[in-house]
Amino acid sequence: MSKQEKMDKIQAMVNNIKYTMMTTRNHENHLHSCPMNTTETSIGAKEIWFIGHTPSDTVDNINKNPEVNLAYVSQDDKSYLSITGKAELIEDREKLDELWSVMYNAYFEQGKEDPGVQLIKVVPHGAEYWENGNAITSAVKMTAAAVTDTAIEKSLGENFSVEL
Repeated sequence: MSKQEKMDKIQAMVNNIKYTMMTTRNHENHLHSCPMNTTETSIGAKEIWFIGHTPSDTVDNINKNPEVNLAYVSQDDKSYLSITGKAELIEDREKLDELWSVMYNAYFEQGKEDPGVQLIKVVPHGAEYWENGNAITSAVKMTAAAVTDTAIEKSLGENFSVEL
């Protein structure tokens, strides 16, 4: 699979999944994860956008250490994606207008005029993708491997990493 095909697969997966778990490091260097709604993604342009809230643990953590991980799982639990990157806290009224939807009014009392609205852009460095394919086939292969004491991990599905 070419790099472009891998990037297209990652782009499609992120587009089809509404929420990700964003993991940051807190002031004690412990991991902190929270669900975030991905508002816009362009893997080719190296931009993944979120609308967050400030003050919040996530925003505070990004201020201290911008390295993040985004974990996506498909609704059918067959595909998994982990994206590493650097988060940036952005003040850009035009971008906020572009990304805003009425859904966010549920989180911000004053809508997009709320002082707690915070744009977050993640610039991805790399991604790893896993797809386990057909659950019945995987279960049969796993059972056979357990009985015969052999590893079958390579035949359970697709896996690739890509540097972005």
